[in-house]
Amino acid sequence: MAPREHAPDGARAETGVATLSSLSIGVKAMVEKDGEHRKAEILSIQTRKGKPTFYVHYEDFNKRLDEWIAAERIDLSQEVEWPTPEKPEPKSKQKQAAKQTSKNDSLAVQPRAGNKRSRSGMLQREISGTPVDTSAKTSRRPSVSGGKENRDPSLAIVATEDIDATPQPDDESMIDLVDMQDAAAAAKAVPDHVPYTREEEIEKLRTGGSMTQNQTEISRVRNLERIQMGTHEIEPWYFSPYPAEFADSDLVFICEFCLGYYGALSQFTRHRAKCTLQHPPGNEIYRDANVSFFEIDGRRQRTWCRNLCLLSKLFLDHKTLYYDVDPFLFYCMTVRSPHGHHLVGYFSKEKECSEGYNVACILTLPQYQRKGYGKLLIQFSYELSKIEQKLGSPEKPLSDLGLLGYRAYWQEIIVDLLAETLESGTPQLSVEDIGQTLAMTTNDVLHTLQNLNMLRYHAKSHVIVLTEAVLGQRDRLREKEARKGGKRVIESGRLQWKPPVFSAAARTWNW
Repeated sequence: MAPREHAPDGARAETGVATLSSLSIGVKAMVEKDGEHRKAEILSIQTRKGKPTFYVHYEDFNKRLDEWIAAERIDLSQEVEWPTPEKPEPKSKQKQAAKQTSKNDSLAVQPRAGNKRSRSGMLQREISGTPVDTSAKTSRRPSVSGGKENRDPSLAIVATEDIDATPQPDDESMIDLVDMQDAAAAAKAVPDHVPYTREEEIEKLRTGGSMTQNQTEISRVRNLERIQMGTHEIEPWYFSPYPAEFADSDLVFICEFCLGYYGALSQFTRHRAKCTLQHPPGNEIYRDANVSFFEIDGRRQRTWCRNLCLLSKLFLDHKTLYYDVDPFLFYCMTVRSPHGHHLVGYFSKEKECSEGYNVACILTLPQYQRKGYGKLLIQFSYELSKIEQKLGSPEKPLSDLGLLGYRAYWQEIIVDLLAETLESGTPQLSVEDIGQTLAMTTNDVLHTLQNLNMLRYHAKSHVIVLTEAVLGQRDRLREKEARKGGKRVIESGRLQWKPPVFSAAARTWNW
């Protein structure tokens, strides 16, 4: 049954009775989940094994709980909510945009004095509804001040590869310097073609294997069902631009040492018989008990770092993948076993960052979460900042789990420092002193103190107050850590790399 006419602006969304054939993308219906009916929005529709399946997002639930469901789980006995159509732009704005476009076109083809051709710039192209041919393999490294792993892709030109293929590890290219007049002449020679519709373009980008992807509608549908990494079978949380053919695989196999990805068990078995890597391809800069840290240069190990970014995108919603990993260092934490070093998590940082960030992206893999490894990663990043004699801070915005992890870490170390200072009988400690001692920025210290309600205004000045609630929470945390065998701590000043000796016979590193 078709929906009735939509209500005017400000009114409630239009509802009505729907059938299975009339369901479309954007419709909100009641869906059965864990024995209860919850409102969910349909984000994609596919036919699998001759039956329609729907990818839904549950309202008031985290995006990582989105899933493919069968038609039987949709309750069509209740009314559904139809999507609101997009409003056309006012005619005044359309005329203004047309005038601006014609003005830019007239400026672009103006001849230069003396008919001299300038070869000092790169061709820039306006983003339009018509797809642009990106088959020319160009690569541009983000600038030192603005090139981040999780920067909005609209701030940089990162067209690197054909949109239907993941960049290959050995592809190298230089920035083509295109003359503006030659580009204008070439554009005239290209015949006009029928543009894609909005839905076709979004679907092309969603299923493509481009390393760069839109952060709005393109990544709303998770493309991999399950992955197997070592002995763990994991359900991904978000979209990651793996090759399009992997979207039809029930299980994607990922090598836990080289991070290569395979859609068939036979391919993965052949790879494991040939793969000799037993640890991340970098320098082991820290080792304690069964935990190690490796430093990997994105320029020297491009393939491995790109595979790591693809893997981490499965569990980070706000991460943006760039083709160029050269400006970054990757610090990977592993746990050792008789089979080798198993990746637990990592964080990346820019080699040169004008903003002073000590972390660009941080992740603990789901199979190792809730074991204290996240705090260990965060602590390691601040220990590096202490060695560099800088104040560090993670790049914003943080993911939801990243924000929780940093808040818990900041609270723990700041309260410990204040309690130890109070017990020593020298309670004079300013916000700047806290930041210098812990290698934290003043803003992060103030944010934590305000969040804990520990900043009070007294006698015309602000003072730091250790409340009973904060001290009680600290005691409970210590009791919990004691029951689990104590917390993991990295000792300052021990981050010194001692080169190991490789034994060819035993294929192991001897220290």
